[in-house]
Amino acid sequence: MPSHSLETYLQAAQRDNTQRSYASAVRHFEVAWGGLLPATADTVARYLVAHATALSTNTLRQRLAALAHWHQAHGFSDPTSAAVVKKTLKGIQALHPALEKRAEPLQMKAVARVADWLDAAIAAADQRADTADALRCRRDRAMLLLGFWRGFRVDELVRLRSEHITMVPEEGMTCFLGRSKTDRQLIGTTYRVPALSRWCPVTATLDWISYAGLSTGSLFRGVTRSGTLKAGALHHNSVVPLLRQLFLRAGLASPETYSGHSLRRGFAGWASANGWDARALMEYVGWKDIHSAMRYIDAPDAFGRERIEAALAALPDNETAPAPIKPSPSIISPVVVPLILELSLTPRRQRQSVAKARQTIETICLSAHQGIALDADRSRYRLRVEAADDLVLDEIASSLIEDVYRIADNHGHQLDASLHDEVGDRHWT
Repeated sequence: MPSHSLETYLQAAQRDNTQRSYASAVRHFEVAWGGLLPATADTVARYLVAHATALSTNTLRQRLAALAHWHQAHGFSDPTSAAVVKKTLKGIQALHPALEKRAEPLQMKAVARVADWLDAAIAAADQRADTADALRCRRDRAMLLLGFWRGFRVDELVRLRSEHITMVPEEGMTCFLGRSKTDRQLIGTTYRVPALSRWCPVTATLDWISYAGLSTGSLFRGVTRSGTLKAGALHHNSVVPLLRQLFLRAGLASPETYSGHSLRRGFAGWASANGWDARALMEYVGWKDIHSAMRYIDAPDAFGRERIEAALAALPDNETAPAPIKPSPSIISPVVVPLILELSLTPRRQRQSVAKARQTIETICLSAHQGIALDADRSRYRLRVEAADDLVLDEIASSLIEDVYRIADNHGHQLDASLHDEVGDRHWT
């Protein structure tokens, strides 16, 4: 049985992220600013003043927590608890108020769109025997649906382990998480994941486990270009860029606005809009206090517009403003038209990267239409183009072809491309 030192257990008692954060804050105080440790209360107050406009109040509080921890750990009195430090921080907050940045919630409609796109991408990858893409798409689908329906943060997703996933027949599955931000006692938490009729997190997770052949170790891992599964877990800092790239490929607008809390905030908003009370939501997600929960919940009628309009509608006719003009029923809603794009790239000079040119085309032109590669050499793609009529479809298709040719030319490649509907009645070249 392995033996561990006292230092090992003391280190384990503190979360890795906290240790890294505290160490970075202490380095900033000592190295970047030139402060001396142990510090006096006046020195800490001057440190706050020096960074009052450059750092947010939340960041300054985190720096104070790190300095307090250092002094306590080394047996010195805590200078951050002095009145001069507290008054300085309060004055900074009064003179430099800042709007709290909040994660953009991933709405249910967006989750469904990305999940459906991944279903199609998995089918296409299986058909062309692209093991690497099939693995990545299955992993991403499981992360997306499990993260949304359980309200997991990114750091919780990457800590999940395969051996801690247990099926509960006709109900769903359980996930045991050994450590989490809210688990102050480090006893672990078991989360129940429901089996759903649509966009099911249980089906997606089990499909990923089965296809990847997982039995022990990290649940969500990296995949090499050749389709080999990596041993360790995805790094938590890599998950947000991975999700943003996925959202881009699936055609979501402004994927850069989403963060590691977008899945949790999206679920919280969806649950609130569908009648979950605060207590039920707190118990399900794992929040310990109402203030934490309310930071994630967007009220269904946040601006009060629906309640005010309902009151206005109840007024007598002579007290109301003229009714707003409703859109004409003759306006035609756009329909989705599946199209097939075929392209062949040939470098004009040696050492030019076909892969780079193709990636640019996929990112700029095809992601807006949820493009999915249909063959291994990525020469055929299925697109979903929204158009109200044939004239609009013709404009979109013609513009797409022009953009593809322009990008190929900018990369020094010869291109042959054609676009047609799946029936084959309409062509664009």
